[in-house]
Amino acid sequence: MTEQQPPSGATYEAAGVSIDAGDKAVELMKVWIDKARRPEMLGGIGGFAGLFDASALKSFDRPILATSADGVGTKVAIAQAMDIHHTIGFDLVGMLVDDLVVCGAEPLFLTDYIATGRVVPERVAAIVQGIAEACVQAGCALVGGETAEHPGLLGPDEYDVAGSTTGVVEAADLLGPGRVEAGDVVIAMASSGLHSNGYSLVRHVLLSTAGWSLERHVDELGRTLGEELLEPTTIYAKACLDLARSTATHAMSHITGGGLAANLERVLPDSKVATLDRGTWTPAPIFDLVRQVGSVEQAALERTLNCGVGMVAITAAADADRARSVLAGHGVDSWVCGEIGEATGAVGAPAGGTVTLRGQHPGW
Repeated sequence: MTEQQPPSGATYEAAGVSIDAGDKAVELMKVWIDKARRPEMLGGIGGFAGLFDASALKSFDRPILATSADGVGTKVAIAQAMDIHHTIGFDLVGMLVDDLVVCGAEPLFLTDYIATGRVVPERVAAIVQGIAEACVQAGCALVGGETAEHPGLLGPDEYDVAGSTTGVVEAADLLGPGRVEAGDVVIAMASSGLHSNGYSLVRHVLLSTAGWSLERHVDELGRTLGEELLEPTTIYAKACLDLARSTATHAMSHITGGGLAANLERVLPDSKVATLDRGTWTPAPIFDLVRQVGSVEQAALERTLNCGVGMVAITAAADADRARSVLAGHGVDSWVCGEIGEATGAVGAPAGGTVTLRGQHPGW
């Protein structure tokens, strides 16, 4: 009689999780993480927590910590479809640190989270490469993160990325609505394209409805659609910090989901209104392309996409030229697009804390 052998034991790898692949991914990403350091960062990756020496905060009279958490939305679907993963990290870092600097806070450190259906070490390392390189641009340290393998929850080639960041600002230097004055000007900073918002609309219009492929060369864009859609988010952090320190800038707004008006309203006091002139800039061709191909009404477009403005500063009019010079020194194109006025409360007058867009973009 033949004795029946017991079934071999189940393993984590048989369930779809590869510890070896995770270890290899860590080894591949180390070279990039080492580039994204600050002097305050203690140790390296591999511990249970990232360590950052906070003794530098002793030099502050009243240090205010600022924190932000975010992801990159459905833009990851474009990266996955094109199998290009080293730029998506710029979008993540841009979404995080540029939310911090609007209050004048300097980004100190960042942690990331990558969830994927299957760990492909080279792909994970490429994502981290982009995050690390973007941290260098922003001046913050990448102190740690997590890569999680979720078979059955995500497809083998699917992933999502998120992160959080912490910064600090002296209480006396905190920017915000309380500083905004009538007569201030609104300085717009050019976006590099769509950044990382509104991709559900863009994908619906250009990929699903129009049926365009990512490989399609689009004359208006001067490159393929995929190349345009993967254009990394501009990181304004160092430019905006310089602006806050060297000019009479009273508030800033990061133009993300919701568009220019809705985000600018977030930093206006109830007693003030902003009037912006569309005629002061021409949005990049991708915005007009989405508008025309999808027959998207301009109001809906402006509530969804940044329409060419990635960040704005509210600055004393006397400092407008100096502010633009500071931004130019960081390679950021800027222009005065509007001004701040008093909310009068008169019948038919704009309500406080509101933004009015007037005129039309040249060529629209």
